[in-house]
Amino acid sequence: MKLSIVLPIYNEEGNIKILYHKLIEVLSKIDAEYEILCVNDGSSDKSLEILKSLSSQDRKVKVINFKNNFGQTAAMSAGIKLSKGDIIIPMDADLQNDPEDIPKFLEKIKEGFDVVSGWRKDRKDGLVLRKIPSWIANWIIGKITGVKIHDYGCSMKAYKREVIKDVNLYGEMHRFIPAYASWQGAVVTEMVVKHHPRIHGQTKYGIGRTFKVILDLIVVKFLSVYMNRPIHFFGGLGFMSFTLGIITGLAAVLLRLFGIKYIIETPLPILSALLIIVGVQLVAMGILAEMIMRTYYESQHKEPYIIKDKINFDN
Repeated sequence: MKLSIVLPIYNEEGNIKILYHKLIEVLSKIDAEYEILCVNDGSSDKSLEILKSLSSQDRKVKVINFKNNFGQTAAMSAGIKLSKGDIIIPMDADLQNDPEDIPKFLEKIKEGFDVVSGWRKDRKDGLVLRKIPSWIANWIIGKITGVKIHDYGCSMKAYKREVIKDVNLYGEMHRFIPAYASWQGAVVTEMVVKHHPRIHGQTKYGIGRTFKVILDLIVVKFLSVYMNRPIHFFGGLGFMSFTLGIITGLAAVLLRLFGIKYIIETPLPILSALLIIVGVQLVAMGILAEMIMRTYYESQHKEPYIIKDKINFDN
């Protein structure tokens, strides 16, 4: 078994060396080959210099240096794609995640789980700006994805390579990997991990990130449910809008026939026209989305399904 530790790093000069020594102390006791992939996400402090120094002393430390700051998800995605491990464990580089939890993750993987998600049950962060937004986001994500995990935002997770190698990450979507994996048949669990207060540096993420996560969640849900049939989504909304337009138009006519209101005295005609136009546009958008979806699959010779295994097939 080979283990890959993935560390997205952005301005963590005060934490890198401490984290490295803690990792080496833990990993040296594990009966597994390992690598430490450090992704420098456009740091403006001395993080890159420290990483270069560590990598020159230890060949197991591999450094990926971004030209600019592209965000945690991009850094994590690059680390995962360039890793060689059978088991991949991303974690934060701010010392809030504890390397001593790594053996526990590996034990869970050995029990047969494909994804093990960390749960910061005793989280050492501010209540208003960190904990409450996180609780709300976790509740919304669980409701929409159907995958009940207490702490989607915990970066420290363990993945078997086969469940993550083909997942492309954008925006803030790294937190949704357990949901992706579960939708594709992976066995997902969670475990309580240690969480420490930040000592060096400042947090890079605030309450504004919660709204970005919710927007990304809408995209994830759409891609998971309607990727192969976008006309059902847009067409359904279009049909509803068109029907409401017809109803409001008829209501305006009936009000005039019964002498209650003249058509020009109510907003119903304008609303009816607007709803009908929106309905037609949504159906047209659904047709365009269908064409784009088919081009996506056929141009890349992809299939809109995933085969778990096959029996009595050669090769």
